[in-house]
Amino acid sequence: MATPTLPVTGIPEADQLLVSDPLALLIGMLLDQQVPMEWAFKGPWTLTERLGGLDARSIAAMDPDDFVAVFSEKPALHRFPGSMGKRTHELCTFVAENYDGDAGKIWKGVRTGDELYARLRALPGYGDDKAKIFMAILAKRLGKKPVGWEQAAAPFSDEAPRSVADIGSAEGLLRVREFKKAQKAAAKAGKPAASA
Repeated sequence: MATPTLPVTGIPEADQLLVSDPLALLIGMLLDQQVPMEWAFKGPWTLTERLGGLDARSIAAMDPDDFVAVFSEKPALHRFPGSMGKRTHELCTFVAENYDGDAGKIWKGVRTGDELYARLRALPGYGDDKAKIFMAILAKRLGKKPVGWEQAAAPFSDEAPRSVADIGSAEGLLRVREFKKAQKAAAKAGKPAASA
């Protein structure tokens, strides 16, 4: 498979971190709500710079309030730095306690899409859509495709440019933006969203 790419932040080093560090990708996906995708997925890189590295055990060992303070430094890592900082701390604590601090163990050796979905849903802050989108990122961007992943990740496993999982280039980012804009406009107009 070609070198994995997820060019979403506009900063090559931040994009590279997402495909090389499983914890960075998990945190980026966690932050991807109520802020632009670029802002959310840049968060892990900014956090790495502020902490001098990204390590689930080290973050878990921090006092939650101290971690939130790092999260809240200007520029804040999220529109809601307090709640999302706490949630990120909870996520890192979960990874430290359940996966020996290695976020990649969440999907290493997983045989089925249902099993992967269940593992992702168990993560703090990961709801249904977030778990499915993350599965689609693993499959489409990183080549991790357990049996049945398409069904478990639907509709994010299809060809429509509906999520960050569909961004493999600058053009892909534009397509995803346009798709989301069309979905919002359809919802506002009271029309069923196109499945594309």
